[in-house]
This record gives sequence, C-alpha cells and structure tokens, in this order.
Amino acid sequence: MSGIAESELVLNSDGSIYHLKLHPEEIAHNIIVVGDPGRVASISAHFDRIEIQRQNREIITHTGYIGSKRLTVLSTGMGTDNIDIVLNELDALVNIDLKKREAKSEHTELNIIRLGTSGALQADIPVDSTVISTHGIGIDGMLYYYRDIKKVYHQEMTEAFISQSNWDRNFPRPYAVAASKKLFDMFEKDHLQGITATAPGFYGPQGRKLRLDTAHPDLNKAIADFNFEGQRIVNFEMETSALYGLGKLLGHNTLTICAIIANRVSKTYSKDYQTTVKKLVVSVLEKLS
Repeated sequence: MSGIAESELVLNSDGSIYHLKLHPEEIAHNIIVVGDPGRVASISAHFDRIEIQRQNREIITHTGYIGSKRLTVLSTGMGTDNIDIVLNELDALVNIDLKKREAKSEHTELNIIRLGTSGALQADIPVDSTVISTHGIGIDGMLYYYRDIKKVYHQEMTEAFISQSNWDRNFPRPYAVAASKKLFDMFEKDHLQGITATAPGFYGPQGRKLRLDTAHPDLNKAIADFNFEGQRIVNFEMETSALYGLGKLLGHNTLTICAIIANRVSKTYSKDYQTTVKKLVVSVLEKLS
C-alpha cells in the first residue's frame, strides 16, 4: 500500500482518526482544548448551536457556532502524552488526505488554545488570577522524540534553565518553547503572564510529597528561582510544553491560559475556582467570536 502505513496512521472502520474518532469536516480551525472532559459541555453551552458531539475514552469533542464563528472544544485528558496524541491527530485531520494516506501539498494552520488550571510558583501570583504562558519549559522529555526539536525550542533559555537549576541528569532533559505570537498578542493584555513549567506528573514531578520522598526536595525552589533576561517561571502544570512544541513543529498556533487554583508558596487553594474558570471561558470565547 502506498502512503502512510495502516500501523502508523490508524483509522477506525468508518474512516475517522483513531483516538479522536473524528472526520476532517468535523473540526473547526479555531479549537479550545481542556484537560477535563466535564469542561467541554460547560464551554459548548455558550455556543448558539452545536453540530457535532463525539466521545472516545477521555476525549470529548463538541463543534458548533457562536454567531457565524465556528469553534471546536475538545478534551485532551491530562499529560503531555495525551497532548502528543491530540496534536498529531488534529494535524492529520487537516494536513493528511486520510483516504490516500498522503500529506497534502497545501498546509492548513489551526489555532489551538488550552484553557486549564494550574498552581502558582511565585508568592505574588494570587489564587483565582489567570496566567498566559509566554513559554513552556518541559521537564517531561516528550519533545526529544521528534527529530527537529532544535528548530523550535529556545536553546538559550533551555541551557540557562539547566544551568541555574543544577538539573539532575537522572531527570529528562528540559526544553523551552515560546507561545505563538499571533495568539499571544491577541490575549496578553487580559492576563498575568510568565513562563510555565510542564511536569510529567502531579505529585513527585511537581515536588509534592505524600508517602514517598522526592528525589529532588528543592525542585520547586530551583524552578521558581529561575530567571532568564527578567523572565521567571510563574506556574506549574502538565501540558503546555508539548502543546507549544508540537504546535510549532506541525505549523499551528498554540497558546495556554490557566486559572490559578493554588499557590504552592503560600500553600493556599481557591475556595471557588470554578467561578474563575467560567470567567476565563467567557472572556476567551468573546474574543474568539
């Protein structure tokens, strides 16, 4: 068989892409991604009409309209491994001819905005504020599985982070990637901003200790103390570095905006973070539509 092999580009019996279970015509070019599947319906409730509703595992997709603007909201689940699946399959829907199993000659660009929740690493980033990620620094290692990482990552920031944090060689090598300028410029005035650290887990990789001791007890302090040309890491989460890195490699615009639901320095947690998330959703939808 010519083109991309069946084992590499996996399709369902109806021709839809494997994990998303979507056909190309079922997604908009403006896409909101969220980690929590339950958040999809709360966002699409703002649509004037919904034309597509699809679910497979933790991935739920709603596509519809606000006025004449077509939008998709999709849940990724948690982690950079899930972002790897979602970004590659979204790209395949618009940039691969699924019937011929060949890349299209004309590239289609998607706008993908992640709306998430996050913990602040700086004392002056208050709970219930919102943060736009200027860069994602991945401590997950995922992007190194792709050959062209050096074309998209910020080498100087990456090396500065490794040096300043005295990075443990037993941990995955970090990488830093900038947000898409097009989307950042659209939203930067509405939110606090800073670098976001992306971890491959919620507990040990983010310096939390329950019954297991962490390998690097001062990990959070080392991350929070990082400074690159006046820029600092302000929050911790689990998806942004992969979103930014794969977005750039695949030629899409990506951005993360997070509601701050905890502050790791003051040890405080939001009393009503759902209200903060709702306000964030409304403000982003208003700007997109």
